[in-house]
Amino acid sequence: MASAPHLRLGVNIDHVATIRNARGGRHPDPVRAARLAAAAGADGITAHLREDRRHISDDDISRLAREIDLPLNLEMAATDEMLAIALAHRPHACCLVPEKREEKTTEGGLDVAVGHRLLAPFIRQLVDAGIRVSLFVDPEEVQLAVAKALGAQVVELHTGAYCEAEGAGRAAELARITRAAAVAERLGLECHAGHGLSFETVKPVAAIPTVVELNIGHFLVGEAIFVGLETSIRHMRRLMDEAREGRAA
Repeated sequence: MASAPHLRLGVNIDHVATIRNARGGRHPDPVRAARLAAAAGADGITAHLREDRRHISDDDISRLAREIDLPLNLEMAATDEMLAIALAHRPHACCLVPEKREEKTTEGGLDVAVGHRLLAPFIRQLVDAGIRVSLFVDPEEVQLAVAKALGAQVVELHTGAYCEAEGAGRAAELARITRAAAVAERLGLECHAGHGLSFETVKPVAAIPTVVELNIGHFLVGEAIFVGLETSIRHMRRLMDEAREGRAA
């Protein structure tokens, strides 16, 4: 019997930088966190460089690109400033996300069906530079179809509604994600998922065979306060592997 395909874990280190920025200075260092993540079993590092630089800084991106061996996934808004930064550093991947100044965290998927004319030149320039392009979208078929038409290689399905729901509502959101992941595969899109995933919610998403990567950050950094970052990531990695192998909790 063939073994289940490996499910990649991208660790988002943004909120290590959030803690650093609360007081200023250099501690805690998100690049150190990236090294610990690598040691704990992460397959990639994700960092969101926001317009207001509320957590990750330009220097963080420079150091991550220079000092970390794991693939770097740069989350960014589709702006000229962020495009220039991406083209200067050439990360492994760029995930285009919606961004509003007043939001505490990304509140939903990018509406590529509405914004396709704006997104098209950004995607084209990133792809031409050899950067994999991911679009962070809600699990809706129309968003996936437009993402494919725009030339993105990857979609990341927004799992926030699933994580926030309870009971039958959560089951319905999981079914929605599962259907979208199957559609992505049919369209030839690599399918990732993320946002709000925790020890409690990760297994059902990790068990979806057409999802190949999860990106998780805030929960892991929060849990690290109590158990340490490596322990937090190793436990998440173990839950993902158990789900992939069909093992119960």
